[in-house]
Amino acid sequence: MVQSSLATKSQSFDLVKGEIEQTIKQAESSLERFQENRESGEDLQNCVDYLNQLRGIFLLVELRGGTLICQEAVNLANDVPVGANDDKNILLTTLNSALFTLRRYVEYYHQQRVDHPELLLPVINELREARKEKPYPESCFFDVDVRERPDFCSDLLLRPNIEDEAEYEVLARRMRLTFQVALLGILRGKNEDVSKKLIARSARGFARLCQGAPMGQMWCLLAITADAMLDRAMGFSKARKRLLMRLERYTREIVYVGKVATAKDAPDSILKDLLYLLYRSGSANPETTKVLQSYNLPPSDFPDSMMEAHSRRLYGPGSDVLKSLSDALLDELNQLKDKLDIIERGIEPDLAELSSIADALERLANTLVMLDLNRLAGISRGEAGKLRKWEAENRLPAEEELYQLADSVLGVEDAVRQIVTRGITSETDALAGANSRSEESVYLQEAIWVVTEEARGALTLAKRAITAFIESDYDKLHLANLPGTLRSIWGGLVMVSDPVAAGVIARVADSIQHQLLDAKEAPSSAVLEALADALTSLEYYIESIGRREESNVGLLNLAETSLADVGL
Repeated sequence: MVQSSLATKSQSFDLVKGEIEQTIKQAESSLERFQENRESGEDLQNCVDYLNQLRGIFLLVELRGGTLICQEAVNLANDVPVGANDDKNILLTTLNSALFTLRRYVEYYHQQRVDHPELLLPVINELREARKEKPYPESCFFDVDVRERPDFCSDLLLRPNIEDEAEYEVLARRMRLTFQVALLGILRGKNEDVSKKLIARSARGFARLCQGAPMGQMWCLLAITADAMLDRAMGFSKARKRLLMRLERYTREIVYVGKVATAKDAPDSILKDLLYLLYRSGSANPETTKVLQSYNLPPSDFPDSMMEAHSRRLYGPGSDVLKSLSDALLDELNQLKDKLDIIERGIEPDLAELSSIADALERLANTLVMLDLNRLAGISRGEAGKLRKWEAENRLPAEEELYQLADSVLGVEDAVRQIVTRGITSETDALAGANSRSEESVYLQEAIWVVTEEARGALTLAKRAITAFIESDYDKLHLANLPGTLRSIWGGLVMVSDPVAAGVIARVADSIQHQLLDAKEAPSSAVLEALADALTSLEYYIESIGRREESNVGLLNLAETSLADVGL
């Protein structure tokens, strides 16, 4: 059937928009009455009838997302029995949420005049998961035939295949550990950029292990996808995490089954999901463009960054609401700062003002808790407690105490300002943690920054030196200063209290000295690869502490494993 033009669809939608909104309202009212009286089978059936009516309308005006969400909502409603007990509350809550989102999507489509059914996929999957059904993949609305496959590995410049079985097993285990460190970081929400780099590195390693075998195509496509996700700063949704967990099963097969596991074809569903991520990335990388062109796919006019912004508009409060909320909180904080200013200037200081400021901070904390900004609320409550203590001691705060209170209030104020741009998210709440860093010594912060910059430069130099050593037919002159340079990093890491990283650096320096400089014979490729993997893992680790993030010990374990695999 020929698709209707955008103008025709919009006109059709305008004709039925009022009926859609009225039907959604009736479905919500019927569901609300059923929740109040669980024996009212008529209300439940009315809700189902209204949903079926909505599904027919969306089918008529060709809104795919609306059609599917109504279909899944009907399936869920049919699983709710008359006289439902509290154990069915999750089903009813999910159904309520779906109706609310559907109403928001109707408003969204009316404003945008473009149907983006993928925006509704999280709610559609919530409806399915509430029924214990398998969620749809992220690519379920993506129409492409992946049975015809180009050579995804043609431009990756993979290293030669490994013939030695023992060396094959060592590299397979190390690449699996690399993948697992990345996956664990993604599941914990830690430094996603480093995790993407590790995924790409692991995928290239598995592509090399599967070189010439059908399974190698999947790993090459994953490497290209991970590079594109890094390039375009794409996040990891639940669907993307599920995809990576599926891929992890194939890493296990390669480790425990061996080369036999590489002979089977990758599932079409995984290739379609990876291809969808490439299409959605909006990346202009040559590798990405070549893959998309092989499927006659034009660049996406709705890339992931735009989809994320539209998703925030659909699921979160509108920007006008966020601005009003931020303005109201800032007004209250400005009044607090005025009172603190009066106390600091010593203009008619009054102990009663301490109680007034504490009350205001507690009210602010209660508001922040309601917004699920618990860390910011904790700061406000903590400062209110100090004010109550000073009041009980019948004294005004000392100058240092007053400055600490003012710093906390300014930190909360800065986070509240970010609500307009960041939304009410964990990122906004995490700004509370940034304030605690001001308690660290400025000299320590400067020392950490200097050490990480020096370490980053030295590790880059080390990788270049080893590359030059290999390309010059093992001319040791390229490595002469390397152990000393790396040992200088060791001293810096010890100084900033990171002995584990310092120990790994020392092992790498010793390995270069004994295995490359002192050895009379040329090193094996396994030793060189292990050193390269260890240096790369260290580089990613240094990058994370340079950003003052929580250190990822898994990267150090990966570096140590790389060295231990070849007896270094």
